[in-house]
Formats: sequence, C-alpha cells, structure tokens
Amino acid sequence: MTEPDGPTPGEVSEEPAAESAATEPITVADGEQEQPAEVEGPRRRERRERAERREAQARAVAIEQARREAKRKAKGKPTAESKPVARGAVRGLKLFLISLLLVVITTGIGLILYFTPVMSARSIIVSGNGAVTRDEVLDAAQVRPGTPLLQINTDAIADRVAAIRRVASVRVQREYPSALRITVVERIPVVVKDFPDGPHLFDRDGVDFATGPPPPALPYIDVDNPGPTDPATKAALAVLIALRPEIAAQVGRIAAPSVASIKLTLVDGRTVIWGTNDRTDEKAEKLAALLTQPGRTYDVSSPDLPTVK
Repeated sequence: MTEPDGPTPGEVSEEPAAESAATEPITVADGEQEQPAEVEGPRRRERRERAERREAQARAVAIEQARREAKRKAKGKPTAESKPVARGAVRGLKLFLISLLLVVITTGIGLILYFTPVMSARSIIVSGNGAVTRDEVLDAAQVRPGTPLLQINTDAIADRVAAIRRVASVRVQREYPSALRITVVERIPVVVKDFPDGPHLFDRDGVDFATGPPPPALPYIDVDNPGPTDPATKAALAVLIALRPEIAAQVGRIAAPSVASIKLTLVDGRTVIWGTNDRTDEKAEKLAALLTQPGRTYDVSSPDLPTVK
C-alpha cells in the first residue's frame, strides 16, 4: 500500500503537525483492504470533554431534583413547581394597591369633612320668599350654624319648611365650602272665599294657605266645600286657569254649585254661562271672541253654538 505524500523539504504545512496526521493505516484480516481510522485532535477532544462535563452536570442536577421530589412524596408533601410571576398578575396587584390607596384617602377626607367644621354651614341663604319672612324659614329649618354640611339632612329641612302654609315647595342645597341655600316657592292666591273668621286665600290647587285681606281684583269663589279634593273647586279653578289673562282679570266671581253648572260674573256685571268642565280650552277661545260683542249674558256651555243675549 502506498504511503501518503508528505510536505516537500523547505515547505511549511498550513495545519498543525498533530492535525496533519489525521489518519493512519489499519490492516484488515483475510486480505481485506485497509480502512483509515480517524484520529481525534486536541481541539476536538477539548470540545468533547466540555460537552461531557455539561451533560454530567445536568444529569447530576436532574438526579438531585428527582431525589428531592421522591423525598417530598415519601413524606406526603405536595410537590410545587416554581413558576415565574406573570406580568399581568404584577399589573393587577399594582392596580389593586392603587385603588385601595384611593379608597383609604377618600374615606379619610370624607370622615374629616363629616366630623369636623372644615366645611360647615357658616351662612344660610334664603331666597324666593316674599310674604314668608326669613325668620319663619330659619325657624322651620332648624339648622344650627356651624354644623358640618355633610351632617345636614336637606330632605328633612325641606319637609319642615314646606309645612309653612304659604310655602308651595322648597329646595335645599349645600353650597361648598360653607353655605346652605334654601329656595322657597310661595303659593300664589287665585281665588278668595269669605268665612266667619275672615277671607281665606286659595291657590291654583285649591289649598287654603292664608287668612287675611285679598289682593286687589282677586275673584271670589262660590262653592260649598272649597278644598284641593273638592270636585266643584277643582272644576272652577280649571276654568280660571284656562282663561286668557286679559279675560281672567275681568272675572269678579265664579260660582260652581256643581261641576255641571259653572257660572262666571264679570266685574262690570256681565255673566258667562259656562256649563260643564268639558272642552274648557275651546270654550275659553270662544268666550274671548264673544266678549267683543255687546250683550249681558254670554253662553258658551255649547261651544259649537255660543250665544249672546
């Protein structure tokens, strides 16, 4: 068998001497041809040894973990795998802590404002009143100056002030930082009726809210039992409210012995036969046109056929 050629004299081999002799002949028995055997170089051997060390280290770690797990199982303890904390869980925890902090701060501020005079009713403003005096409103409201605004029950104050006869409605508002506003809507007289103790004033709802001299040109009402639940009173007031302002100003008296026989008497002595409370708006329109004609009695009980006598 021919030997491989070596480098010529004076020529330097590019590979290291150990690497140049990569193979050497191996004689095979029974006349078979020789096969070259691969010879391991230093670098390859170093890489192989490093790989073997890593494999041995990983195997040792695996064996140690398996041994610990086996000991936990033998003692009846649950096996737990350590998992990294998810990013979403960290974000959720942060949001929870922030929300909890905001709740604590809000609750603290609320307690401070509720139990301390930081925001208290240093002034009470009364508006909308006319016939009802400010002192009447304050006496009914029963608000102690300096009371924290959050401790003031506005609904209870409104109910107490609304109990005043001349008051129709009340609105109570906290005006931070240190004021309480009470807005009053007074009842407006629409009709008056004479009683033994003097004239009584009634508003548009039929509520008897005051006793005393009536305002000028206020019409008198003639019903048996005036009040907000009396059908005749409600029918007569509905007629007055439906009239045009210039026509209502001419009414001196309205009589309603029943809901079917309503009669108006104007301040100049003319009379209007209204009849029932049906088609009130239509009758009011016909009466406004009818009063432009001369006459003493104007009948709009049948708005399809109004007459003048």
